[in-house]
Amino acid sequence: MNSLDQLDVNTIRILSAEGVQKANSGHPGMPMGMADVAYILWTKFLKFNPHEPKWINRDRFVLSAGHGSMLLYSLLHLSGFDVSMNDLKSFRQLDSRTPGHPEYGCLPGVETTTGPLGQGFANAVGMAIAAKMMKERFNSPTYKLFGEHFVYAIAGDGDLMEGISSEAASIAGHLGLNNLIVIYDDNKITIDGKTELAFSEDVEKRFQAFGWNTLKIDGHNHEEIENAIRTAQNQKEKPSLILARTTIGFGSPNKADTSSVHGSPLGADELKKTKENLGWNYEEEFFIPNEVKNIFDRRKNELINEYENWNLDFAKWQIENPDRHKELQNALNKFIPENFENNFSDENLLKDAATRSHSGNILQKIAELIPSLVGGSADLNPSTNTYIKCSTAVSKNNFSGRNIHFGIREHAMGGILNGLALYGTFIPFGSTFLVFSDYMRPSIRLAALSKLQVIYVFTHDSIFLGEDGPTHQPIEHLASLRMIPNLNVIRPADGLETISAWNEALKNTTGPTAIILTRQKVKTINHFNNFNFRIASKGAHLIYESKTGGEEIILLASGSEVSASIEAAKILSASYSVKVLSVLSLNSFAKEKEFMNSLIPQNSKCVVVEAGLSTGWGDVIRNPLLKIDLTDFGKSAPDNILADYFGFTPQKIADKILKWLNH
Repeated sequence: MNSLDQLDVNTIRILSAEGVQKANSGHPGMPMGMADVAYILWTKFLKFNPHEPKWINRDRFVLSAGHGSMLLYSLLHLSGFDVSMNDLKSFRQLDSRTPGHPEYGCLPGVETTTGPLGQGFANAVGMAIAAKMMKERFNSPTYKLFGEHFVYAIAGDGDLMEGISSEAASIAGHLGLNNLIVIYDDNKITIDGKTELAFSEDVEKRFQAFGWNTLKIDGHNHEEIENAIRTAQNQKEKPSLILARTTIGFGSPNKADTSSVHGSPLGADELKKTKENLGWNYEEEFFIPNEVKNIFDRRKNELINEYENWNLDFAKWQIENPDRHKELQNALNKFIPENFENNFSDENLLKDAATRSHSGNILQKIAELIPSLVGGSADLNPSTNTYIKCSTAVSKNNFSGRNIHFGIREHAMGGILNGLALYGTFIPFGSTFLVFSDYMRPSIRLAALSKLQVIYVFTHDSIFLGEDGPTHQPIEHLASLRMIPNLNVIRPADGLETISAWNEALKNTTGPTAIILTRQKVKTINHFNNFNFRIASKGAHLIYESKTGGEEIILLASGSEVSASIEAAKILSASYSVKVLSVLSLNSFAKEKEFMNSLIPQNSKCVVVEAGLSTGWGDVIRNPLLKIDLTDFGKSAPDNILADYFGFTPQKIADKILKWLNH
């Protein structure tokens, strides 16, 4: 390593360590240990334009080891992105653009929200799949402009210990994602101490078994780093894992190669000694030598020239491929056809059927109208009805399809969906049984935090799935999903409401949507005054009303419980004025205060009918409230037997309400 390279690398180390020290909080060890790798990657390989950070053909860089965020922030600043020195100095402070872990949307150049370990790894797999799909869709024989790039990720020991990374690595190897290069920060340190306390497997052999190309290097040897990345780029059949042996906290005389440098600042005295040890002769804090600025500026100018040449070819491609260009623009803009909901006239949607069946029919029409919709299931397409029939499935040698077989890997599916959404040109969906949403919850939470348009199709939504029993019967899942901020949970009751659910999901570009569907057949509701999609978008609508002049009772339900509630209301209507509201989305309804008050007067008594845990309803409905719900697990039996046993038949619902009213 020449002295200028050493100065460049030490600048990254010191900037990162100073940011953590000023915040008196953070993880300096990983940035200091991976500075050599990051320097070579960013100055010799990574393709980007800091002035056009959303350039579609840029390389993607994912810091899966998100605790080392100061490494990314320092690189962005040095590389000319809109990241100021004040941003570095305000690390981890309130409302700064440099939070403790990278957050998508805070800074240009931050490709994804990372920190929960393994998530970034799975996101990178999703991005690599998206890039392969882009190549198939939009490249022409003359112009290779799309997906012609790499997805790079830095992962640590924690990333590779988490189960999601194994699931995602398995998919990546199966699909032969040779555009994916993961650099493993093999520093053998975790918070508790040496990794040997809990981690003794042969990572290289594990990834070879997954179908990956593996390379071992000294993570501080620049020649080895460069050669390994170049070799990985030339790999034609497999994703690559570069195992870089590094020293955490490199340069710190007393804390390097210890767990104490993993998650705590060096301390003022140790930072001073580290600067001396590294030959850092500058007194000013957060200082960048001119020689270092010149290196990064030169690289920036090279990349801008490359971008401008690409742009010239893009302009020619656009003229020669007007249809493809229109499709690309629609994908980038998340275009939905005007009056989208009016495109569905299938009479089957007006028949009694499981809402999963309605959804499957609707999905086929959506796929025709919106080519950017892609997705699949965790080995459950025949049950969730989520296979796009007008397209093939993605495979190792063919990425032209729109169906993705995720296998029985729900958690990786969630993380990969986020990567597909982050790529910017696809609307991804994934499906499984509602009870298995638990396996996906960390990824769902990050989609909500990152405001990603991801659609989840969760079927088999209650005890009424029947004979599979309590292991598969979701009880707490509706309530727990509704508790995630910025996740819209929609549970339709029939075919028309299922159209509404998909309509809302496709229009929701600022967060994920979970569509909750039945396994069993449900009755079509007689929507008097015609179905109004605009009103349904507010989360609830009136579907039954009987005015007898007595005390007003309002029943609120969703999904399969709606038709039973209507029949119960008919029983009650002999003595009471009764309304039934189908609450498609409790989240949306809660936000529509004026609309809610128009449907639920203050003097009305309310009844929630939910074949699951009803937590959360009382926070929205402030009237006197009876909950007809479940507080324990289900049982194995046919759905009609369970309805009677747990009290969800119309007569038993009516009896419970009468008992409550007369108490």
